Amino acid sequence: MKRSVFLSLFTALMTLMILGSGTALAQKKVRLAYVEWDCSAASTHLVQAVLQEKMGYEVEILPVAAAAMFQAMATGNVDGMVTAWLPVTHADYYERVKNRVEDLGPIVGGARLGWAVPSYVNINSIEEINYHAARFKNRIVGIDPGAGLMRLSEQAMKDYNLDKMQLMEGSGATMTAALDTAIRRNEWVVVTAWSPHWMFGAWDLKYLEDPKGVLGGEEFIHALVRKDLKKDKPEVYNFLKNFEWKDAGQLQMVMAWDQERGADRYENAKRFIKENEEQVNSWLK
Repeated sequence: MKRSVFLSLFTALMTLMILGSGTALAQKKVRLAYVEWDCSAASTHLVQAVLQEKMGYEVEILPVAAAAMFQAMATGNVDGMVTAWLPVTHADYYERVKNRVEDLGPIVGGARLGWAVPSYVNINSIEEINYHAARFKNRIVGIDPGAGLMRLSEQAMKDYNLDKMQLMEGSGATMTAALDTAIRRNEWVVVTAWSPHWMFGAWDLKYLEDPKGVLGGEEFIHALVRKDLKKDKPEVYNFLKNFEWKDAGQLQMVMAWDQERGADRYENAKRFIKENEEQVNSWLK
């Protein structure tokens, strides 16, 4: 009888230990969502690397569409993200979930949206595009259809009455590929663009003026976290609240590393941590 009681108590104790250990492990896991934009990927991999290399967390990063990213935040399926372009690009998505997420503020400013052309294209304003539609092959090369930039670009098509042009859907990769091809052939091309972006370092480009202001002014990239993250994982919350780039140029530098032949985003994030130890440590205080 005594042996039976002992075994029961031992089994209960082991169960509690396993459950406790499981809970502790769960608390050391973080899920982040991001969109497959180069700036988003660079920031997200850096956050992942700091959490893993400096704080001992296991981090899962999930590339999704913008709408899914905000929805995952609102439902608590992910802990956070560092990719909310505000006040314009992601305004609609943010408005729908703002009462169910926490905005930790900008990780960098100096961002902007626009339409870009190679510097050898001798027009300077969106208003001039229609007059040269044939030279642009009657197309504006866009990105994925769910992007806020595409929504604003569709509005620009209407506001500037660009009836000789067509906004082409694609992706960030197809947009830069079209840009690369046109520049190698010295052809005219206009693309939906944003900065910081590595393409402004790779090629000599310029934004077309937007006198109607349809594509917005300066943007800020914000970190958002799910409700209750501060209570559940206070050190993760504190890190994400402190995380920020010095300026848009610093983010663009890491994006350029990621474009090098054979580049690995996570290894480049570790390189940033190593070369910017004081800045990284300031995020952990």
